[in-house]
Amino acid sequence: MADAVSRSRVQTGGVQNSNDIRQDMHATLHARRELGPEYEAALVESLVERIDATIAARVQAELHAAGAAPYSPYGPSPYAPPQPKPKGNGSVAVALGSLGIGIPLTAVAAAEAGAGGLLLAWAGIVAVNLAHSLGRLRHRH
Repeated sequence: MADAVSRSRVQTGGVQNSNDIRQDMHATLHARRELGPEYEAALVESLVERIDATIAARVQAELHAAGAAPYSPYGPSPYAPPQPKPKGNGSVAVALGSLGIGIPLTAVAAAEAGAGGLLLAWAGIVAVNLAHSLGRLRHRH
């Protein structure tokens, strides 16, 4: 009988089926009758542990079948698919945008407000680029 139980567990990937659980329940009740009430707590605890293990194995099997990564409180599983890296970082777009805005802004600021306007316009462009760089550093860690 034990050989049949181990064969059925191998066929189901190590997860007990409902017949195995019924057999465990009958074996526990039979052992309780033979051993007496003083072993009842230990027998019940053993049965509950086997049922818990069966439920956990079934949940893992369902998650695996669905393609979900198994949960680990210690971080990502080594079997989890690698996370895609974000494409680009936007720095080139900000740099080109700064140059594209900076050229006409330089002409307008210098013509209308002189050196003070020119410095103020470029200070604004530098501030935007600095904010973008600091934001990237903060999100990297």
